Amino acid sequence: MIGLAILGSTGSIGTQALQLVREHPDKFIVTALTARANIKLLAEQYAEFKPGFVGVADEHAAKKFRDITGVPAYSGKDALLQACSVEGTDTVLVAVVGIAGLPAVMECIRLGKKIALANKEAMVTGGEIINRMLDQKGMRIIPVDSEHSAIFQCLNGQVKPSRLILTASGGPFRDFTISELENVTTEQALRHPRWNMGKKITIDSATLMNKGLEIIEARWLFRIPHKDIDCVIHPESIIHSMVEFEDSSVIAQMGEPDMRIPILYALTYPQRLYSGVKRLDLKKIGALHFYEPDYKRFPCLSIARSALDAGGTAPVVLNAANEEAVDLFLRHKIKFTDIPKIIEKALNNIEHIANPNIDDIYCIDSTTRKYVLNIWNN
Repeated sequence: MIGLAILGSTGSIGTQALQLVREHPDKFIVTALTARANIKLLAEQYAEFKPGFVGVADEHAAKKFRDITGVPAYSGKDALLQACSVEGTDTVLVAVVGIAGLPAVMECIRLGKKIALANKEAMVTGGEIINRMLDQKGMRIIPVDSEHSAIFQCLNGQVKPSRLILTASGGPFRDFTISELENVTTEQALRHPRWNMGKKITIDSATLMNKGLEIIEARWLFRIPHKDIDCVIHPESIIHSMVEFEDSSVIAQMGEPDMRIPILYALTYPQRLYSGVKRLDLKKIGALHFYEPDYKRFPCLSIARSALDAGGTAPVVLNAANEEAVDLFLRHKIKFTDIPKIIEKALNNIEHIANPNIDDIYCIDSTTRKYVLNIWNN
């Protein structure tokens, strides 16, 4: 039995992980669940899985959970860290959104827990620090993102690759002109053509920032120079990523666009279990297409690459500015095309630290968020 703690159990990844737990009750026991504020769903999950620990980020929501269930719920920023150390926990699925995942990942490494990582922001903001900690412990992270899971699977047992090729669906606006992008609504941006995801990552997919963040994450997860990481638009989302080796051979990982596959693989690695996902039928698909990303229409991708080039705290600024800009867009405060403009302003104006420690990362993250909100207010 795998003792499983799920950080972010009410989100898209967390709820799908619990579907898999239901499929394999003989393989998993849920030891901890955490959520930000979706108390109704969290209470239902607690009633079904009876974990020994429940954490709620928002104190008001935690009180509501206690009132509804009569069950103690830990609250505040330390709730995630406490969830990692619950007795009987072997594996921690880090599926929270944003930089909140960074201290949780670091705590899991400190405790020697297996990490199934569905939070790209941790590696984006603290990848170098995380890798040093992993090396000291002799540990590795198992990625959950479909692209990084694909690369992990392709690399298994192979020599160092010469190139990584991340695929992107292109989002809902792949064929939009620049003028059409000016008038994109929040509702349109949330209608992803292939994947069912949370709101923030869905907007990131529409701007292609998601792919930019994934390039940064891949650089640290797979310890490969970012000049050797490419991306390609692949609308069908059947090939989830590819790896090229020195002899020019390319290995691709394929499957239906369903997150249950990479989630289950990360939780049970090196085993493979039944996922419930329908089998891939290439005859029905007929053809697969690939296109070069349009950096002019989707500047977030080139902005992310520039931040990775700059190194230091530039990716921290990139991530924080993007999170705040996406939140403003979701609240109908700015236009879709304002998102990259705000991020670029932040990168040009926030102090850059070449070799940050963890305190520097948190400080720059906070400074950037205040800067973005100040831009909007003024």
